[in-house]
Amino acid sequence: MQILITGANRGIGAALDSALTARGDTVLGTARNHPEYLPLEVTDPASHRALSARLEGQAIDTLICNAGVYLDKGENLADGYPPEMWAESFAVNVTGVFLTVQSLLPNLQLSDMPRIAIISSQMASHTRAPGGSYIYRASKAAALNLGRNLATDLKPLGIAVGIYHPGWVRTDMGGASAEIDVKEAARGLVDRIDALSPETTGCFETWDGRAHPF
Repeated sequence: MQILITGANRGIGAALDSALTARGDTVLGTARNHPEYLPLEVTDPASHRALSARLEGQAIDTLICNAGVYLDKGENLADGYPPEMWAESFAVNVTGVFLTVQSLLPNLQLSDMPRIAIISSQMASHTRAPGGSYIYRASKAAALNLGRNLATDLKPLGIAVGIYHPGWVRTDMGGASAEIDVKEAARGLVDRIDALSPETTGCFETWDGRAHPF
């Protein structure tokens, strides 16, 4: 299988790259600026066009939309959360996912069993509202909504879409006190993606296989 992972140079993306490569899949990883990965700035349409041209005629069996940012950790409600932070976060976490799917849709349609995995967060769920992190929560909720609607529109094309909470993971984003390491998160996510099918399209699941409320 040929799999493309955005944001594959660190964190969960890098762990997914390692896990999938180790079992024999062909993995194409992207990064903003890294010599070992395909160049992709997920917020830039021109960068998407360049990647699409580079991959023209190649089937992508699984697209993992992993690239994301968490810029508002620790922001203060009284004077934080500047508009520029909102714009950048949504550009990466939401628009970036859409542009990636849109630009690589022809490649997915060349696969016999195409799948899209969107890495969101349980912070996207309306059932979790402890306050704070307004930008990240809102952007991941938007990514969840995007994935659900893509699942509806792409089902007639045979493309399954799953949205996943990767766990609270010990990365630069998750912090040192998080519950699981990237290898454990990646193993769980690989299992979830392997199980994704047209029958389960539109699912929102945790890394360890639990259905998560929207």
